[in-house]
Amino acid sequence: MTVSNWEKPQALASQTPTKPSERWKFLVGGGLLIAAVVYLIFSGTTTGAQYFLTVNDVVEKNEYVGRSVRISGAVIGDSIQYDSRNLILDFTIANIPTETEDLAATLHNAVNDPQATRLQVHLENQVKPDLLQHEAQAIISGTLGEDGIFYATELLLKCPSRYEENVPAQVQAASS
Repeated sequence: MTVSNWEKPQALASQTPTKPSERWKFLVGGGLLIAAVVYLIFSGTTTGAQYFLTVNDVVEKNEYVGRSVRISGAVIGDSIQYDSRNLILDFTIANIPTETEDLAATLHNAVNDPQATRLQVHLENQVKPDLLQHEAQAIISGTLGEDGIFYATELLLKCPSRYEENVPAQVQAASS
């Protein structure tokens, strides 16, 4: 019969318990890591709290010049210019309020209101989207230049035909 004795390996026996100074380093490092995560969550939440700004917000406040923002507006169809050779798209959007009951009527009113704040948009290296048409809602990411032109990097469009049943009767009659 074999008798086996359990002996503590020499390497484990020579280790000493963690020193208090090493514990502090671990606690400080862990605290910094937790603080960084909390900061990232907080800054991401406050930055993304508003999905987009209105044209009025961006044009009236100089604080947005040179900053990356997302804005929304109604596309003015007559202003659309597209250079297919160089993939350059220029158009103008009109201000629409953030809260609305009837989006189709709001887009129609914004485009036809000569008093509505307007903003010229410039977008490069993108094919002209099929949904870019008169009275479409555009949500655009980019920066406002000092020259008053919004230099877009991303363009999202909401199709106006989805709201066609809600368009005022005089508009439906005119488009028939």
